[in-house]
Amino acid sequence: MSTRLLYREDPYLRSFSARVLACEPGPNDTFRLLLDQTCFYPEGGGQPADTGILGGVPILDVHERNGEVWHTAGAPLEPGQTVEGTLDWARRFSLMQHHTAEHIVSGIVHQLCKLDNVGFHMGSAMVTIDFNGEIDPDTLQTVETLANRTVFANRPVETACPSPAELEQMEFRSKKALSSLEGEIRIVTVPEADCCACCGIHVGHTGEIGCIKLLAPQRYKGGVRVGLLCGEAALADYREKEGQISAISHLLSAKQPETADAVRRLLTQNEELRLALSEANKRLFALRAAGFAEQPRALLIDPSLTPGELRLQAAALLEAGPAPRLALVLAGEDGNFRYALGASGEADARSLSRALHQTLGGKGGGNREFAQGSFCAGLQEIKQAFHSLP
Repeated sequence: MSTRLLYREDPYLRSFSARVLACEPGPNDTFRLLLDQTCFYPEGGGQPADTGILGGVPILDVHERNGEVWHTAGAPLEPGQTVEGTLDWARRFSLMQHHTAEHIVSGIVHQLCKLDNVGFHMGSAMVTIDFNGEIDPDTLQTVETLANRTVFANRPVETACPSPAELEQMEFRSKKALSSLEGEIRIVTVPEADCCACCGIHVGHTGEIGCIKLLAPQRYKGGVRVGLLCGEAALADYREKEGQISAISHLLSAKQPETADAVRRLLTQNEELRLALSEANKRLFALRAAGFAEQPRALLIDPSLTPGELRLQAAALLEAGPAPRLALVLAGEDGNFRYALGASGEADARSLSRALHQTLGGKGGGNREFAQGSFCAGLQEIKQAFHSLP
């Protein structure tokens, strides 16, 4: 027995009565319910299933099977009883908005760029559309403008089920060849924007979408993936980004339209300071190393050095005096030191660091000239082990 599809008759129906025809166990302590009629949309056409309440029981998922619509429920319902069902309308309406918006965008991209929609996902955060080719930023902005003009025109969203003969004469988008489509073929038309075979549900007029926002495209499988937001989801995204810009504006003491330039100036200043600090560190490391110029083995401790600075200080120590030399630089604190070990001449820093690890319980690696890692040992133990190296 086929289920009467109330959502096809009236996609704005939010509640309904139905008779339970069957109840069977489902996975993970759920139950599958079959009704004589339903306004819960089953997953299909790229659109997720509806959720809501049926007979006081939560509906978690909905699927169509051989003309029957089965509802995944959190508890069983007795076959034969009549129950009331209520949709999560806010979620359903958002899905209708986004699905209709996807039609408009895909249709306009097809017209302008001759590209096809080859992937469509309606997630909880946004819709993504995959196209089989590149779309440059200027063209995507044109698509967004035209899509919103379609919304502002408040055009009717038309649905029809043409006969096979009528379909043969029509031009419409479809992810499948006409010969592979089974049963009644439903055509959804947004005048001047799109004509597409689709089994999903949509808003009645484009103005209900509110607005359409396309997000920065990403290369994907030889084409491009575009994000889409509309309605309250687009409004929420705008509010979040406006809040971020406002915060940046406040932190930089810059007007909002000038924040990008302010950030660029800040990055330039930061790079100049980084270079100045690097030069100052080189001079500091050289001055320190000069004090060890006559020592064949140098051990220096600076708790604040970063891993990169450890290596630079070790290199300065090697350059301060005649080869061969060994230089060990430590940072951190007693019992938990980071180190850089430098070697010149015939000495091999990697082999020597392994010998220190065995003695001190350390770990790390490197090459013949430099090795870096850490020691779980006290300072006196490290000094003794270092000066005992061959």
